[in-house]
Amino acid sequence: MDDTISLILPISVKILSTVLFSEGDTLDYSVIGKKIREMRKVVGLTQGDLAEEVCTQALISRIEKGDIYPSATSLYQISLKLGVDVNFFFEIGTTPRLDYIREVEKQLRTLRLDGKYEEMMEVVKTEEKNPFFYKDTEKLQLLYWHKAIYLFEVKKDPDQSFQLLQQTYELTANQKKAVSEREMEILMTFGSWESLLDNHEEALPHYQKVEDILNHTEQLFDKSIKTRLFYNTARVLTRLNRYEESTDYCRRAIKWCLEEEHLWGLGELHYHIGYNLELMGKYDKALPYINKSIHMFEIHKHERYLSFLDKRKKEIKSKLESQDLSFDLDTEQ
Repeated sequence: MDDTISLILPISVKILSTVLFSEGDTLDYSVIGKKIREMRKVVGLTQGDLAEEVCTQALISRIEKGDIYPSATSLYQISLKLGVDVNFFFEIGTTPRLDYIREVEKQLRTLRLDGKYEEMMEVVKTEEKNPFFYKDTEKLQLLYWHKAIYLFEVKKDPDQSFQLLQQTYELTANQKKAVSEREMEILMTFGSWESLLDNHEEALPHYQKVEDILNHTEQLFDKSIKTRLFYNTARVLTRLNRYEESTDYCRRAIKWCLEEEHLWGLGELHYHIGYNLELMGKYDKALPYINKSIHMFEIHKHERYLSFLDKRKKEIKSKLESQDLSFDLDTEQ
């Protein structure tokens, strides 16, 4: 039984109204909604017609009133039905153009980390028709990466998944340029899949390659990459019974989190050290790390993990009591 915890990182779901603007820029919801309503009437569509295969009629009504802003995918689909370029809405709603592609990337990441693979694939299918993506290799890589993940997680087709992921990586991989953070993520995906298939020895070279890259990377935009890399490496090492090495990676990850004030992942990392100590039979040393992990999850109110950790704490306490009893009996004899 694998009693490790999957590392969950916080990604807030942001709709287009929260995309980054230059200082002082504002987004006028009412202007966007009003223009959608005007153009819908010009082309002779009802709200129901516009909503079909996009969202609900009620949602279209709220968008037109300016109550909410559509998701990146929905706005693109609306623009197709109205026969205009999606940038038309960006330009009338804000002073600069909205970063549509960055928002799609955020949505895909949110769905990926939440395990909502069917919804994720719907976004991929939609954006594959979008010239913003299919005319640009780097942006197309984003879609292919998530398509490969869908094939692995939903279709359960490792061969096709690995093949597509390799093709995805090679779209941009070039020794003459610095390795991008997405390329690091793709390499880590190879490692994760190998581990999930119980090919733990094969997973380590992928993680090592990313670690080597990070050793020559001066700045990380996504601080979680290093945290997840060390944590995933630690999990693989534990499965290979290399507990001390695993614990060392956890400690390095904790040090990184504290230095960068990047606190997400600390609960999982402290638990994993405790788990390693438990596997080594050091139950008394394991419990303080379990308690630290519980404290971190209490701060972030992860009830599901708290229930799991409470159960694990009781199990380790029981093992410690049995160990103490056995020691007492040996002493008496």
